[in-house]
Amino acid sequence: MPSPSVIDLDTVRNAQVSHAPYAFFCSPDFLRQEAIAGLRQDFPDVNKPGYLTVDEVRLKGRFKTLIEEVEGPELTEALSQKFGKNLHPHPRLTTIMRRSQAKYGAIHTDSASKIMTILVYMNDAWEPDQGGRLRVLYDDKRYEPYALEVPPTMGHLFAFLRSDKSWHGHKPFTGERKVVQVAWVKDQAELDRKKKRNAVAQIFKSVFRG
Repeated sequence: MPSPSVIDLDTVRNAQVSHAPYAFFCSPDFLRQEAIAGLRQDFPDVNKPGYLTVDEVRLKGRFKTLIEEVEGPELTEALSQKFGKNLHPHPRLTTIMRRSQAKYGAIHTDSASKIMTILVYMNDAWEPDQGGRLRVLYDDKRYEPYALEVPPTMGHLFAFLRSDKSWHGHKPFTGERKVVQVAWVKDQAELDRKKKRNAVAQIFKSVFRG
């Protein structure tokens, strides 16, 4: 018998897309309430900082179901309909992060090799004045003013189409900041390059930590 779903696709279908300063939406209830306890328990116990591909970690239980669902065609179709962009031809790069460093969060647009990105946050609580709250920004210079600030709390989904104006970032934060990121990229060759680059980066991080 298949496991019950952990994501609520209706939150995507019913979301209101903003188009200023670029195309994005945010939903606070992407993860089903009845799945939260299992997702919290099954989130991978990762000690390395930064993003790891899902190939590099052990997936189990409800978290494994989450990864299967965010990589599934149903979510891709819902996002394609929502943004008016066919994402099905584009492969996905799925990564997770548990531990953040102060150097993360610099303002950027994402690379031109990405078509679209979603971020699924999975933290139990977040103080209003803490860093690490993603902001939708108007340029690459300032964290203020901002169009939206997203608390990285359990179940918050942030989705956006990449463009030359898709500026986003967050003020520095060091510590546990759990997030799943899925990026639809241009082609398989680009996906392979990104996975290789990420693996090499992790090797260098391990050497310097050592």
